[in-house]
Amino acid sequence: MGFILQNIEIEVVKGDIADQPDVEAVVNAANAELAPGGGVAGAIHKAAGPALYKECRSLAPIKPGQAVITKAYKLPNNYVIHCLGPVYGKDQPESEFLASCYRNSIQLAEGKKIATIAFPAISTGIFGYPTDLAVEVVFNTLLATLSEIENIKKIKFVLFSEEDLQLYQTKLKKISIG
Repeated sequence: MGFILQNIEIEVVKGDIADQPDVEAVVNAANAELAPGGGVAGAIHKAAGPALYKECRSLAPIKPGQAVITKAYKLPNNYVIHCLGPVYGKDQPESEFLASCYRNSIQLAEGKKIATIAFPAISTGIFGYPTDLAVEVVFNTLLATLSEIENIKKIKFVLFSEEDLQLYQTKLKKISIG
């Protein structure tokens, strides 16, 4: 499912963030040490191979809301943008940290003149951010930054569960209509 917002294609799909050959950059929902782990970080590191973590070690640690960029190694992309989302109920104010993840990732992509980027649902897994609250932050942040985007032509949200997919699709429909 996709829509055009201010000349940028916004797409929402169910899938594996580590298998997105149609985008230049994927975003990793990273841990502070940028190390392999579970969920999104585990999938990305496993698919990219050990060279990714070797590069990441020199960039760690990062704080909630921060983002860094690396090569993608064995992934079908050019770059991985790693951002540390907030742990819900711990990293306050969580909505500001989550918004910073998306803003900072977009700024890094813009800096590298990346035209296509894919995001997972940052912080909604083991970090416990309720997806219904996160999706509001995601799209409010996206709408607030669209006017600053020059190079990105497509933003793809790759979601793991059917439930998350439905939440994102519903929100995107409301935005496109309103």
